Amino acid sequence: MAAAERPAIDPADAFVMEAPALADWLIVMPLVIGFIFAALCLMTRKDTRRQPAIAITGLVLILLCVVGLFVHVLVNGTVVMAMGRWLPPFGIAFVADMLGATLALISGIVGLATGIYALREADNTERRYGFYPFLLMMLSGVICAFLTGDIFNLYVWFEVLLLGSFGLLILGSRRDQLDGATKYAFLNLVATTLFLIAVAYVYGLFGTLNMADIARKAAVMDEVGPRLTIAALFFFAFAMKAAAFPLNFWLPASYHTPRLAVGAIFAGLLTKVGVYALLRILLTIFPADRDDLAVAIAVVAAASMLLGAIGALAQTDMRRVLGYLVISGIGIMLAGLALGSATGLSGTAFYTAHSMVVMTALYLLVGIVGAAAGTFDLHRAGGLYATAPWLAVVALVLAFSVSGLPPFSGLWPKIFLVKASIDVGAWWLAAAILLSGFLTTIAIVRLFAFAFWRPAHPDMRSLSLAEVPVARLGLPVLAGLCGLTVIAGLYPEPFIQVSDRIAFELMNPAGYIDAVYAPMPAAAEGAVQ
Repeated sequence: MAAAERPAIDPADAFVMEAPALADWLIVMPLVIGFIFAALCLMTRKDTRRQPAIAITGLVLILLCVVGLFVHVLVNGTVVMAMGRWLPPFGIAFVADMLGATLALISGIVGLATGIYALREADNTERRYGFYPFLLMMLSGVICAFLTGDIFNLYVWFEVLLLGSFGLLILGSRRDQLDGATKYAFLNLVATTLFLIAVAYVYGLFGTLNMADIARKAAVMDEVGPRLTIAALFFFAFAMKAAAFPLNFWLPASYHTPRLAVGAIFAGLLTKVGVYALLRILLTIFPADRDDLAVAIAVVAAASMLLGAIGALAQTDMRRVLGYLVISGIGIMLAGLALGSATGLSGTAFYTAHSMVVMTALYLLVGIVGAAAGTFDLHRAGGLYATAPWLAVVALVLAFSVSGLPPFSGLWPKIFLVKASIDVGAWWLAAAILLSGFLTTIAIVRLFAFAFWRPAHPDMRSLSLAEVPVARLGLPVLAGLCGLTVIAGLYPEPFIQVSDRIAFELMNPAGYIDAVYAPMPAAAEGAVQ
């Protein structure tokens, strides 16, 4: 029976009593672990030696859970867990499909990497004032946003991750931090307001907040106007949260102000939640309206990728260069959403995963570079090749990867996106992707040449890595992240298979809907009996 034809179920019949399966535990444990270990870190906030060990233990456990969840979804398909055993659409559901499970997995990797890096970067004052609790709260919010099946709870998890990220952003209370935090908070407040308006409109129109139920009802709705209005509101709100053009100025104004570990996890995760929300809303719930918005999304994508790359060329602060590269990457991800084809969406899925890893690694790299050079100013940094040749190798790998050059992970998704653009005759979008890649190459090679190849500035002394405390743990973390981009570049087939499956599931939302509703008929019959 098709999802749209399923009979209505009495709410009294939707409550079932059955033992939670292993997948149920895997899908909810990142939240439980994150909040428990955040509380433990708060209770030990004055013990700045024990607190990091507690936090890293929590991050490791979260990573193990999301690895288990990813493997389970890869083997068995979409996992659905109803909170309180109230079956959808009456209760709150967590749903892990291939997209959500993949992004949750990479979030766990990024969270652990930045947590380890921060062991040498976050000082005792920042630990006392909540660095690790904020980090755990933010990571839990991000993972739950990827796994929620309820549109209102997507808003809830956005607020959880924003609370954690705002706390991380203002630690230190420097003037530039507070200025960046003000812009960050204001733009996100505007986006959240639009998000809530759209959610209220959805509930008024469909009488439900469950994503699968909304999709089921929207598919048979004749009125196009209200549905398109809701889709446009969601697009505007999430594009703002993703730092897409033209409301992207808050990102380069804020991401360079906190510790580099904080900037790294922001660059790796926060904007990707906005991209995920756009994919979920416009492809799973309102696919017909995505078609109507395709041209607008393509224009925003092209403008974001080009202006981000041009902005990176204009910067002299290494941290701000990376902020603009984050914006350019968001445009590339939105290109696949605009195209809406299997190849384009596969490219977006692959590129999103690639960007989460590589942008995190680039921020951590710049943290080590800035500490070794004594400055983040490109005009004053230099001479690092002589004192840190292995760091130069890592920097070159990451520079090639973020530019989309072979043989690293950034190459394949760009090939897919260019091919998908040409297939539908969108030559201008393909040209924008290639041009942005060329400009990104210039921007990132410029950073490499100034910091490594150029002789050291007369007023600055480049330190060896042995003299840089953050490099002791930072280099192993960077090596691990670089290993991922090298493996995905040289042996892309498994990664392409996952991204192809994500694209298939996004283009066929009936599978998502059926997975959410699959247990309802049998459960209802059992409850009646």
